[in-house]
Amino acid sequence: MNVQVTAEKDVLREAAEILLQNMTPSKAARFWASWQASHGNYLEWKEAEFANETVATLYEKVVQYQSQTEETS
Repeated sequence: MNVQVTAEKDVLREAAEILLQNMTPSKAARFWASWQASHGNYLEWKEAEFANETVATLYEKVVQYQSQTEETS
C-alpha cells in the first residue's frame, strides 16, 4: 500500500477553506486565536494526540465517521 503524504501547507489551506465555508470569518478567526493560545506547540499536541495511531487505525476511524454521517444525512 502506498501512502501519499500531503504537504503541511496544503493541509492548513484546506482546513482554512473548510472553516471559512462553514463559519463566519469572525468565528474562524476566534477559533484560530483560541487554537494558538490553548495548544501552543502544534507538533507536541499532534504527537500526544496521535501517539498510538497508525495509518490503519486512522483509516478505520475515517470510514466509521463517514458511514455515521451518511446515515444521519
